[in-house]
Amino acid sequence: MKIVLAYSGGLDTSVLLKWLQEEYKAELIAVYVDLGQKEDKRAIKHKALRVGAKKCIFIDAREEFIKDYFFPALRAGARYEDIYLMGTSLARPLIAKKLAEVAKKERAQHIAHGATGKGNDQVRFEISLAALAPALKVIAPWRSWNFQGRADLVAYAKRHNIPVPVTAEKPYSSDANLLHISYEGGILEDPWNQARDDMFQMTVSPEKAPERSEEIIIEFKAGNPVSVNGKKFSPANLVAYLNELAGRHGIGRVDVVESRYVGLKSRGVYESPGATVLHIAHRAVESLTLDREEIFLKDSLMPMYARLVYFGYWFSPEREALQAMIDRIEQSVSGLARLKLYKGNVMVLGRKSPRSLYLPKLASFEESGGYQQSDATGFINLNALRIRINSLVRNAQKK
Repeated sequence: MKIVLAYSGGLDTSVLLKWLQEEYKAELIAVYVDLGQKEDKRAIKHKALRVGAKKCIFIDAREEFIKDYFFPALRAGARYEDIYLMGTSLARPLIAKKLAEVAKKERAQHIAHGATGKGNDQVRFEISLAALAPALKVIAPWRSWNFQGRADLVAYAKRHNIPVPVTAEKPYSSDANLLHISYEGGILEDPWNQARDDMFQMTVSPEKAPERSEEIIIEFKAGNPVSVNGKKFSPANLVAYLNELAGRHGIGRVDVVESRYVGLKSRGVYESPGATVLHIAHRAVESLTLDREEIFLKDSLMPMYARLVYFGYWFSPEREALQAMIDRIEQSVSGLARLKLYKGNVMVLGRKSPRSLYLPKLASFEESGGYQQSDATGFINLNALRIRINSLVRNAQKK
């Protein structure tokens, strides 16, 4: 029996690696998907093999993650519950894809993950695998073993001499990639408690950010960012560069109580410096290049798109259909956004585009530019007609 395990080297998957061997007497293949985590890959591989993995496979998926997962969500303007940029939600379907590829190559029949039975990731992994490899069987130990929480895992790790980066006293659960770092657990489980500043890794505190602001220009083509200050970057390198730039200005911290798909509320703290800047810059160029009704249509569908991603339906036909429509609209979103970064804030200073729908002569208060103001009379009368009729009928009924 072969099991392909989604492996991070952290507490959950390190314990999981050992537990699966004991429980299933199986050959374990640990798969680490690199989405931009700044971790010691050699140490992680050494630990996986030491704990008992037959193989530890590393897959560099950074460019694919940004180009094929984050950029589509950016074009959609996707934010779950209007605030969370979904760095974890976007990563899970890609990890599932890589696990399925390894399972096929290694002729494994099972895939295991360390997502808990209370969270969203179990759904994201398994719905993605249902779409990509429906014949594979999924093992989800958190839904069957006797461990109650992370303190139990820490104790198990100590008994089996498994080194883990978490202690029972400070059991933060952290997920990192190019888009963000998330933090849950520990003192954060009380939503009244403030996150400690020494917890953050990608951003400085806004109070400690530079006193001088910094201006940048981001270029977009068909809804995708392609350069910063005139310098071209690959998708992954562009996000990495903006993470450093925005991180030193304290940009991108959010503290969220969100609604999980399974029905629970959870509190998460996130750092998304580069993604935050890109969302604001993207919107600035959209405001110049998209028609009013295109913006309205996109905005009305964005919560649905974000829910699909957050709930785990990346590979669903409805998400793909929405994406096709959004990408058709986004063909016009090309241009420059000029931004100021300062103490946790991103301010739009200007925007310009060869596809701009903004016509100065028509918009000006100083000249007509071909716009006949008298035309507004009929426009207003027609749009007010139903309101006038409604009011007349109601007033007549009162008499």
